[in-house]
Amino acid sequence: MRIATTIFLTDETITPVRLARELEERGFAGLYLPEHTHIPVSRESAYPAGGELPREYGRTLDPFVALGQAAAVTERLGLGTGITLVAQHDPIDLAKQIATLDHLSGGRFTFGVGYGWNKEEAADHGVEWATRRERTRDRMALMRALWSEEPTAYEGEFGSVRASYAHPKPVQKPRGPVTGPRTLVGGPAGPKLFAHIAEYADGWLPIGGRGLTESVPVLRTVWEDAGREPEALQVVPYAVKPSPGKLAHFADLGITELVVQLPPAGEAEVLGVLDEYARFI
Repeated sequence: MRIATTIFLTDETITPVRLARELEERGFAGLYLPEHTHIPVSRESAYPAGGELPREYGRTLDPFVALGQAAAVTERLGLGTGITLVAQHDPIDLAKQIATLDHLSGGRFTFGVGYGWNKEEAADHGVEWATRRERTRDRMALMRALWSEEPTAYEGEFGSVRASYAHPKPVQKPRGPVTGPRTLVGGPAGPKLFAHIAEYADGWLPIGGRGLTESVPVLRTVWEDAGREPEALQVVPYAVKPSPGKLAHFADLGITELVVQLPPAGEAEVLGVLDEYARFI
C-alpha cells in the first residue's frame, strides 16, 4: 500500500520544503494540498464536518506555489492537489500552472479535482453555485484541448480557446479519454460524480473512505460501461486516519494508495505524527 499525506499548510505550520524533505526521507508516497483562496467572514455555508470552521481554512498556502517548492527539493515524492477548485480558476491559466509543475517535477503531479462546499467563496469568483459541476466539466475539456499534442480548439458553454501552441505538455501520455496528468475527482458517491469520473478522470478521491464496500462496485460498473479499462480505475481514500484494519479493508477492495491526514501544526508535531504513521509504509 502506497501511503501519501495531506495537510493544510499555512503561514503558521511546518514549511513545504521541510515537510517534503522529511516525507521523501521516510518513504512516503506523496504530498497532497488543499485549496481555498479565501474564506468570506460572513457566510451561510456550513462547515461540512460540522461545528466551527477550523482556523487553517482561511490561512492555506497556494497549493501550486507550495508544491513547486516541494518539487524543487525532492526527486521521487508525488505531488498533488486535494483538491483544486477548478470552477474558480481561469482554465487557460490553470492548464499552464499544472503543465509547468508536472513538467518541472518530471511527471510527479496528481490533479485532484473538486467542486467545493463554500458558496460565498465561489460567488466571489463569479461562479453560480448550481453550475459548478458543469463548469468544472467544461473547464476540464478546455484544458485537455490545451494539453493535446496538436493545437486543438475548444468551444464550450462556459469558455473557449482557439487552437493554440501551449507548452510545456503534461508528462503522462493520453489514456482513453483522459489527457493530462493523473486526474482524480473528489466528492461523495453519486451517479453524476461517477459519470464525470468515467468521462475525464483516472479515478476517485473519496474523503475518509467510508462506504467504499458499497460504492466502489457501483463506480466500477459505471467505469466499464463507459468503455474504460477495468484495471485502469484508481480509488484513493483521502484524509484518512490510518489503522491496520483500514489498510487491510482497502487492500481487499483492490486499493493500492491512500492519503493520510496530518495536523495543521508546527514542525515538531507534524514530524511526530509522521514517525507514528511511518509504521504503515
